[in-house]
Amino acid sequence: MFVSENLSVNSAGHLTVGGVDTVELTKEYGTPLYVMDEQVVRNSLRRFHDSMNKYYGGMGEVHYASKAFSCMEMCRIVASEGDGLDVVSIGELYTAVKAGFPMEKIGFHGNNKTDEELEYAVKVGVGHIIVDNISELHRLERIAEKKNAQPRIMFRIKPGIDAHTHDFVKTGQIDSKFGFALETGEAFEAVKEAVNCKNVRLFGLHCHIGSQIFDIAPFEEAARVMLSFIAKIKSELNYEIEGLNLGGGFGIRYVAENDPKPFEVYLEKVSEVVKAECASLGLKLPKMFIEPGRSIAGPAGITLYTVGARKEIPNIRTYISVDGGMADNPRYILYGSEYDAVVANKAGEEKSEKVTIAGKCCESGDLIGENMPLQHADSGDIIAVCATGAYNYSMSSNYNRLQKPAVVFVNDGKSRIVVKRETLDDIIRNDI
Repeated sequence: MFVSENLSVNSAGHLTVGGVDTVELTKEYGTPLYVMDEQVVRNSLRRFHDSMNKYYGGMGEVHYASKAFSCMEMCRIVASEGDGLDVVSIGELYTAVKAGFPMEKIGFHGNNKTDEELEYAVKVGVGHIIVDNISELHRLERIAEKKNAQPRIMFRIKPGIDAHTHDFVKTGQIDSKFGFALETGEAFEAVKEAVNCKNVRLFGLHCHIGSQIFDIAPFEEAARVMLSFIAKIKSELNYEIEGLNLGGGFGIRYVAENDPKPFEVYLEKVSEVVKAECASLGLKLPKMFIEPGRSIAGPAGITLYTVGARKEIPNIRTYISVDGGMADNPRYILYGSEYDAVVANKAGEEKSEKVTIAGKCCESGDLIGENMPLQHADSGDIIAVCATGAYNYSMSSNYNRLQKPAVVFVNDGKSRIVVKRETLDDIIRNDI
């Protein structure tokens, strides 16, 4: 009935998330409201690292991609499960530091890291820095020398894989702002230079072929391409690459038609490829890293809104306007992303109409979705938009000077605030 397994309907006919009544949540915390099911987050993390243990002999680390959803409590949960963290900015790294996250389990990404970010990463001792371009390598070498440090690095490689996804989220092909290209020889020349660097240590290679991918074959092919490159490095430079990061991008169910493969199937298939290729190429098995983000946070979250206006345009469409929109979920206006929604206080009823859910921002494109099946919704009803745990809070803004919603975690039938709702004073805090 629902796209996420943690959603249900109680005896009052209300939608529940993790066993907690969503209507009661809105009474306590207001709307818009992000709600995350802590147990779904933990279960997903466990499925990934249990699969790593089962299919790859535990020779790897799961690094949660914090860009999907980052706050101090999320960092603490990931740390408590024994997993690592992928950060892409000084802000995400600072959040992890303040949460007490173990620095040795952090990988620092970014296609245009500033000197400030690199200096901070070296200062706090992140596990490794994923270097994206040759100028970054040169700057990091200088910074490391000045700080008398030798940070471990990976190179981000473009393996040239078509991930069959939206153009805006394909990142593994040659025409991408991310990483070193294999086809042009750029990647190999960078490796040659890094091998001779005195102040950084080339530890591994990284690739990421895109997001919201349902097919396992592109991941298998990416592993083959990367291992072939590792073999070339060993053969021609006599240098052993120790780590292989195959990124993330695993698809989730946003609507009923989506059919993602179980996490375990991905890890089983890719582990088989890595083992077979290493045996064929005469390589040691590298330490494997993966970076799930959406697949950890996405299914765990919902967003709750209160309906304001209902506007029926005969023979055209019905608009259901809510008290949020693109400021708390810009994915529809950016990508045309699809979602499933339900009237939370009428969740036990059939979806009897198709509507456009509109946000309150002063933009005609500010929509949650069009032609969406929904129970009849009137002013005052509560609408839940499902699978919003990833790239909603993290991409939210203060457009129109709207306040960012609170984030609530539910667990064992209880709820707690992990990010406070912004106040009007927060909106003007930095104004002069």
